[in-house]
Parts: sequence; C-alpha cells; structure tokens
Amino acid sequence: MYSCATSERTSADRERLILEHLPQVRLIARRIHDRLPVSVSLEDLISTGVLGLIAAIDNYDAGQNVKLKTYAEYKIRGAILDSLRSLDWAPRDKRRKAKQIESAMAAVEQRLQRAPTEEEIAAELELELEEYRAWLAGAQGLTLSSLEYEPERGRTLLEMVSDDEQKLPSRLLENSELERILRDAIERLPKAEREILGLYYQEELTLREIAQVMQLHLSRISQLKSQAILRLRAHLDKHWPVRRGR
Repeated sequence: MYSCATSERTSADRERLILEHLPQVRLIARRIHDRLPVSVSLEDLISTGVLGLIAAIDNYDAGQNVKLKTYAEYKIRGAILDSLRSLDWAPRDKRRKAKQIESAMAAVEQRLQRAPTEEEIAAELELELEEYRAWLAGAQGLTLSSLEYEPERGRTLLEMVSDDEQKLPSRLLENSELERILRDAIERLPKAEREILGLYYQEELTLREIAQVMQLHLSRISQLKSQAILRLRAHLDKHWPVRRGR
C-alpha cells in the first residue's frame, strides 16, 4: 500500500491498486445485490462500484490514519447506494408495508416487553403468517440505506471512517451511544436472526452460504434477515430519534 500523496503516484501504481481492489468491489456489489430485487443488474452495481474505487484511490491520503481498504469500502458502498437511490427502484407500496411492519413490531414489543414472534407481528398487522412473510420478501432491499447508511453524511453507522470531525468529543460520544443502542437491539433479536446477521456482516457469508450453514431455504434466510433489520430499525426509531432528518 502506498503512503504517498495522489500526485506522487504513477499511473502504473494507480492501475495496480485498482486491479488489486477489484475483488473488494465485486464482494461489496454482490452483498448489496443479495438484498435487491432480481431486476437490478449486478454488473451495473459493479461498474458503479469501480467508479467509487477509482475515486477512493485518487483521493486517498494515508496521513488521515485510515487504511486504503477501509476508505475504498466506504467510497465503493457509497457510490453504489447513491446510484440505487437515484433510480428510486423501490415501489411505494413496498416502502409502506415495511413501515407498517416496523410500527407493528414496535407496538407489540412495547406491549409484551420482549421481541415479538412472527405470529404476533402478523396478528398485529391482521395478516396470515404466509402473507406476512410475503411482505418480508417484498421488503428485501428496502432496509439497505436506513440502517447501514446515512444519506446526509455518506457514512456507515456501524463502520464510520475516521476523520477530524469524527474525533470531536461530541461525535465520539454520539457514536458510542449509537453503538450501545445497536448492541442492545441485536441482543434482543431471536437467536436465528442474530446468527444470520453475524454470519452476514461479521463472517461476510452470502445469503446462499448462510442458507447452507443453517440448513434453511434461501428464501427463508432472506425473510429472517429482512425481519431482523426491520426490528433494528424499529428499535432505532424509538431510541435514536435524531437518526432521521438529521
């Protein structure tokens, strides 16, 4: 990895770094694509991610004390998410249903003082269990930006890139509190959902690989992952109100 400024980097160095980090683009694009409708092209996501990678390499400054791989991930993910947001690919009806699920989860949890089961959430929505699961399938991908990405700042909530602003005492305190709230929310998740998030975000397995590990159908893993993310969103809405419209 080069620690020199961009102006000191030769075109050969630049090309080598781009080729070296292309697998990172494919991995990030594939993981995002797993959460999207089949109509969204993986190749389009990869192409957009490459632009983010090039921007990362051209603007990288090792003096900021951030690894190039970390900075590149932030730029790649941001470029892909920005492109998806501009497409407005998610139908309003699916967004409405996702919000209804969140509201139902929050209401039942408030009433029972524990994480509600699928059956309890479905009953709150006055849906049959299979219809509720169909809603979850439709919500796949809608959770993409609101939990993992701050549109106004272009940063992930769980892996923020260090910079001068992030070192401010107020920002460090805010991030620490947010991490605490997320940890509490994750601990409250049902075991299977917690395991899926761990395999997906920490072990970086694909949904298909997780299905093999847990011996469940791919569609069921997708439903449980969407449900877990919606639970976290509902918890954040209650305990982290500044998150929206910041």
